Amino acid sequence: MTWREYHEATKHTVESLRRAHYTLDWRNMPDPFRHYEGVPVLDLPADPPAPEIPALALLQGAFGTTPAADGPTFLSQLLFHSAAISASKRVPSTGDRYALRVNPSSGNLHPTEFHFLTRGLQQWPDGLYHYRPSSHMAEQRAAGALDMKLAGGSAPIVFVLTTIAWREAWKYRNRAYRYCLHDMGHAWQALALAARAMGVDTFAIGNFADDEVADFCRLNEDEWAMLIVKLHGSTIPVRAPDRGDVVWYGGRANQLSRQQITYPLIDEIHAVTKLRQSISAAEPALTGSGDIQLPSPDSSTRPFGEVARTRRSALDFRGGNTSISLAQLSAILAVTAQPLCSDFSGTRFVQLYLYVHRVDGLEPGVYRYWPEHSELELIRSGDQRVAAAGLSLGQDLAGNACVAFSMIAHLDRAARAYGDRGYRYVHFEAGAIGQRLYIAAEALGLGATGIGAFFDDQVHAHLNLAPEQGQVVYHFAIGYPVPDPRVEA
Repeated sequence: MTWREYHEATKHTVESLRRAHYTLDWRNMPDPFRHYEGVPVLDLPADPPAPEIPALALLQGAFGTTPAADGPTFLSQLLFHSAAISASKRVPSTGDRYALRVNPSSGNLHPTEFHFLTRGLQQWPDGLYHYRPSSHMAEQRAAGALDMKLAGGSAPIVFVLTTIAWREAWKYRNRAYRYCLHDMGHAWQALALAARAMGVDTFAIGNFADDEVADFCRLNEDEWAMLIVKLHGSTIPVRAPDRGDVVWYGGRANQLSRQQITYPLIDEIHAVTKLRQSISAAEPALTGSGDIQLPSPDSSTRPFGEVARTRRSALDFRGGNTSISLAQLSAILAVTAQPLCSDFSGTRFVQLYLYVHRVDGLEPGVYRYWPEHSELELIRSGDQRVAAAGLSLGQDLAGNACVAFSMIAHLDRAARAYGDRGYRYVHFEAGAIGQRLYIAAEALGLGATGIGAFFDDQVHAHLNLAPEQGQVVYHFAIGYPVPDPRVEA
C-alpha cells in the first residue's frame, strides 16, 4: 500500500456513506485514559499559575514567561495548559459526565498520549513519565539518567507524543488514521504554544526510527510514536542531572476495550509511513498573490492561560445577521502563517481556501489565501452557505459559521520530499494550523470547530482544483458559537 491508495480508499462519497451500515458498540467504547498499573505516581501542583501573555501576541511570535521555580510547578503549568481536562459535559438523558480537554480531538476520543523524559529539573527526579490527565499526575515509568539521544541533544525535557488509533477507529473505522494525525498536530501545537507562553522554545522531530523509539519508551503494542518535541529555554528551572542507574518500574498498560477490532488499512498506512531511511529537504513552497489586500489584524488582550482553558469545539454557530470584521479575519489568517518549528516544516504544504459567509467588507464567496502578501484571491463569488454545509457531509455548522475553511494540501510534493512519511507531516501541519485557528478565534471572542468529514472529490470540484493543485485534508469553521448548557468548566 502507498499513502495514495489509503487516501483514495478513505475518501467520503455519497455512495460510500450509503453502503456504510455501522452501529457503535457502546459497551466496547475505548477508555479515553491510559494508565500504567503499579508504577509510582507523582503529584503535579493543582491550580498552577496561568500564563498572562495575550494569546494573539503569542500566536504572532511573542514569548511569555513563567514564575515556576521548580520542576513540579513548571510541568504542572505546561501540561495544565496543553493536555489537561478543562471541562466536563453532562448527558441529560443519563446524568453521566465525560471530560473535555485543553487539546481538541475528533469525536472527543483523544488518541494522543503524552510521554516525557526529564533530565536535571529542579526538585524532580530524572526519568521517563506518562501524563495522566484524569488526575493531573505523572506516572513514573523509569528513573535515572536515561539516554536522551532520541531528541538529538541534551534538552532538559523531551516529549514523545503517541497515538492509539483504536480510540478513533472504534467510531470512524478506516478513515480514523487521518483523524489521529490531525489530533497529533493539535496536540503538538497546544504543547508548543503553552511552552512559548512560559518563555520556552520547542522543536518537533518527525525524522526518527519508529520502532526504536517505541522500544525505548516500552510502548504498548496498540500505541505508536508519532512526534518527539524537545524543550529548551532559560525559564526552565534546572539543576545538575542525576547520575544513578536507570530503574524501570514496569507497569502494565490498562486494557482500553474488551476487544480491539483490527483495521488492516490503518495498520498498512502506518507501516508504510514508518521511517526507513533519511529524508531529504522539501521542495520550495508555491507562492502567489491575490487581488484583495487584508487590513491590519485586529488585536486582543485576553491572556493565553484563560484562552487555552476556555477553548471549546463549537457544536453549531449562530447564523442570521451575525458577522465578523475584516480585521478579525485578518488576525485569524495571520496566525496561520507563523513558522512551525520542526524538522519537516521548513516548507509548508497546506493552503487555506475560505468560504466567506458573513465578513463585513468582504463579499460572500470562495477565496484563496496567500500568506506571503496577506492577500485573498477570489475563486468563486456568491453565497456559499449551502455549499459549505453540503461539502462537510451536510453539517449545518459549516454554513452557519461566519467563515469556513478547506485546508488543501500538496500531498504529492510532500511525498516527493519525504516519501510516504510525508503523509503524516501534511496532516500534522493541518492539525497545527487548526489549533492556531482555535486559539485565535477564542481570543477574539469567537468559537471554532474542526471538521474531519467531507466529500473529498466534491470539494476539489467546487474549488476547481486540478490534481496537481492539492487535495483537501481538513475542514474548519469559525463564528459565534451556540451555547452548550451541558458544559461545565
